[in-house]
Amino acid sequence: MDRRLFLKSSTLAGGGMLLGFSWIVSCKDKTKGLESGLPENWVEVNGYIKIAENGMVTIMSPNPEGGQNVKTSMPMIVAEELDADWEQVIVEQAPLDTDKYTRQFIGGSQAIRQSWEHLRQAGASAKYMLMQAASELWEVPIDEITAQKGEVFHPESGKKAGYGELATAASQVAVPETVSLKEIEEFAIIGTSKKNVDTPKIVTGKPLFGMDYQKEGMLVAMIVHPPAFGLKLKSFDATTVKGMPGIKAIFSIKTYAEDYKWQFFDTNSFTDLVVVVGDSTWPVMNAKKALEPNVEWEASSDLTITRDRFGTEQTLFFPAGLENTSDHDRKKKEMSKQKGEVQRKDGDPERALRSASQILERSYTAPFLAHNCMEPMNFFADVTEERANFAGPLQKPEFTEKTLSARLGIPLENIDIKMTRLGGGYGRRSYAHWLVEAGIISQRMKAPIKLMYTREDDMTSGIYRPTYRATYKAALDANKNLTGLSVNAGGIPESPLYANRFPAGTLDHYSAESWVVPSNITVGSFRAPSSNFMACAEQSFLDELAEEMGKDPIEFRLELLRRAENDPVGENNDYDPSRYKGVLELVRDKSNWGEEKPGVYRGVAAYFCHNTYAAQVLDLVMNDGQPQVQKVYCAVDCGIIINPDAATNLLEGAIVDGIGNALFGSLAFKDGKPNKQNFDRYRMIRMKEAPKEIEVHFVQNQIDPTGLGEPAFPPVFPALANAMYRATGKRLYDQPFIAQ
Repeated sequence: MDRRLFLKSSTLAGGGMLLGFSWIVSCKDKTKGLESGLPENWVEVNGYIKIAENGMVTIMSPNPEGGQNVKTSMPMIVAEELDADWEQVIVEQAPLDTDKYTRQFIGGSQAIRQSWEHLRQAGASAKYMLMQAASELWEVPIDEITAQKGEVFHPESGKKAGYGELATAASQVAVPETVSLKEIEEFAIIGTSKKNVDTPKIVTGKPLFGMDYQKEGMLVAMIVHPPAFGLKLKSFDATTVKGMPGIKAIFSIKTYAEDYKWQFFDTNSFTDLVVVVGDSTWPVMNAKKALEPNVEWEASSDLTITRDRFGTEQTLFFPAGLENTSDHDRKKKEMSKQKGEVQRKDGDPERALRSASQILERSYTAPFLAHNCMEPMNFFADVTEERANFAGPLQKPEFTEKTLSARLGIPLENIDIKMTRLGGGYGRRSYAHWLVEAGIISQRMKAPIKLMYTREDDMTSGIYRPTYRATYKAALDANKNLTGLSVNAGGIPESPLYANRFPAGTLDHYSAESWVVPSNITVGSFRAPSSNFMACAEQSFLDELAEEMGKDPIEFRLELLRRAENDPVGENNDYDPSRYKGVLELVRDKSNWGEEKPGVYRGVAAYFCHNTYAAQVLDLVMNDGQPQVQKVYCAVDCGIIINPDAATNLLEGAIVDGIGNALFGSLAFKDGKPNKQNFDRYRMIRMKEAPKEIEVHFVQNQIDPTGLGEPAFPPVFPALANAMYRATGKRLYDQPFIAQ
């Protein structure tokens, strides 16, 4: 059902109420804080509450669902303020509609944080309208009426009515100018564990994913892209392949026009492609394999593009050439020895280092990483002369819609994108070049098609986490006191440096410098993309520094944070030192830090990213010379918890994912070609290597919710590195920790 049919059907349905809610209006009020001004015009809507005569409530979930549970948690917020009976709530995935929604995408662990107030506002305004309808029906003041679990009550007279009975009348009530929100203590749904609304469909194999999508008359398409970065299409000979059974067409396409101004999530890799189209997957896959030896490639030239970076113009340079990891490593080492671009400087760190009795200097590196989503990239497209319909897994459809409109020559209002559940993501599905490719192929074939990538296509065409290097230097006086610290960090082709994060603000003399080396290898979002490296470098260095100073690792970090809390240096520190301290103290207490366990080696780390604080203690044992994580204690401060079970699941997944990437994750290049193309060589964590136990603890407060999908990922890298040092006596400076 497309968005216009949904609006038509919902509006005409009898005996119900359709309420739109805006994400644009702020919910803050300087006097009360829990009251909001509502827009007078409710035509521009971003989501829907529909109440049927029988009391069932349908809540549309605007954001894509990729396992982070927003399809359950976001409706929970609406249902809380609506005072709905959760057992009577149905959740549906909303289609893309840039006229009705803002920020209809997932990324940066911001979905709940940025929609928290607006979703509460939606539920509260709907409840008010239901109560007002009852007030008019019963001829009693609205302040004598209450609502609970899908029913409206007038305690004095004993009258009550279900939401379904009042829905039609409520839909005629004027939208209130202000609405009161609940006190945190009144929450009955938020803070309780609710099962994922899609779980029954997932475990019974219902068609939720893009790979499941089918349409009568649909053709299947696959692409042949260059085998190496730095190459482009020269020619191809399809003579022997065209006659293969089930093959409809073989042709080349260009993803972006020459004069196209790129959007932020458009990519530079492999824009000239060869396409194979056929009746079904197997014959197309066979034809693709047969065609590949008959495609000729040539060296690409330097490329400079201009793209729209959320309203500002950004210029990117992609050099020509076939790149090698050996050259990358050499360039990173050279750049780390040079002075980078100064991002922050407090005091005189150079003087502190010159006058130091001892300097501790360490460098840390990390390779490119691939996402390896369980569901390879795919998308359905049905493009006609007048309109285009798409369906598939996508993180940021509202940005891709603009690219589609420009490339296909179809107005935005004639493009519909149905969002299916993502079979993995964390950044990989932000860059939807395959969706554009699907649209071009459908337009060329004048038929509906499903474009499918093989695992090899997915792993060798980007998007990757960049490769990084960071060098830390600490100045110590004769008494082993820390007098200054510097960090020089960069990467290919992006820098991971966050100049104003901890330990910035804790020292009188501190500097942070950054550098980059251009590359034609396509990089982009990853799970906490640069934070996962910087956390490992920073927290590993602080651990070694604490040992050199003769201090307990946790107490050393707390000392620095107490300085930032009581006498901070600078005014641009990104973090709240008291909340940072809170997670360290909580994980210290819950793990019984300092307690010796025979044969168990412990590592600790903490990090702040995506507005959330996370600290971890990791317990490790050695089995036949190999590390085995026995237990991870995790403390997190992410504000109010919407769904405790789902929040715990996110943290557990991040920890397992982080351990796997830290131990094994690696992708290298030889003459522009990735050295791993499938799971036979790209090592992922296995079930037996996952922690035997993960214990999660949340800091309890009433701060508005912050990010949770990514923050627990970065600190597990250094917690593991620090534990492995204690187990082996060897510090780890280069990822992956176990070479494959």
